[in-house]
Amino acid sequence: MSDTDDRITMKNPNTGRDDTRIRRVMYEPVRAAILAAVAEAGELEFQDLRNEVERRTPAGLWDNASVGWYTTTVKLDLEARGEIERVPRSSPQRLRLPAG
Repeated sequence: MSDTDDRITMKNPNTGRDDTRIRRVMYEPVRAAILAAVAEAGELEFQDLRNEVERRTPAGLWDNASVGWYTTTVKLDLEARGEIERVPRSSPQRLRLPAG
């Protein structure tokens, strides 16, 4: 992770690109919320993730920001880094922590 200017470079497992950079102050609470929600649920549907992130982060974090955009961006980054994974052949998309 790059922390130049207190920003983190996001990775994307779908494109292989890593050109989006977000502020650490946004990344860290969203990352923690996603990991906690997925760990608590065992498997969590992607469509429920936004609400879990919103519920688990301070309301003021979202005054001028999109919960959905940050949730998706950080979710993709966590997938690319191997911290969460998609459940194979699940529809709708489900997420879990990797085994091991």
